[in-house]
Amino acid sequence: MFTHIMIGSNDLDRSKAFYDATFTALGGTPGVWDERGRLIYEHDGGRLMITTPINGLPATAANGGTIGIAACSVDHVRAWHEAGAAHGGTSVETPPCKRPNGVFVAYLRDPDGNKLTARTKSAG
Repeated sequence: MFTHIMIGSNDLDRSKAFYDATFTALGGTPGVWDERGRLIYEHDGGRLMITTPINGLPATAANGGTIGIAACSVDHVRAWHEAGAAHGGTSVETPPCKRPNGVFVAYLRDPDGNKLTARTKSAG
């Protein structure tokens, strides 16, 4: 359904450090810069793009929004959470845990305040 997700950042170098750490913890690769100065992450057909706002105003996080990131295992979710917390992210909601529906989840806010979750597709 989605081609990509674009979020804003007030410090792209800080965002690159955070997202490189969290995506490599999930087995992904570091982001690359495109010709317009945006930071791009691609994996399994999904694309996350990070940019400074085109209108020149400060980037702000969506209130009530969450970006969900698929993880292969509980170990990947834990590694993602640890890498993010070590690179400027803030742990939010509950500590990494198994939910009643069987998925294992962790939540972080990135350095710009965007809320993210890494989760397994099923129990495990």
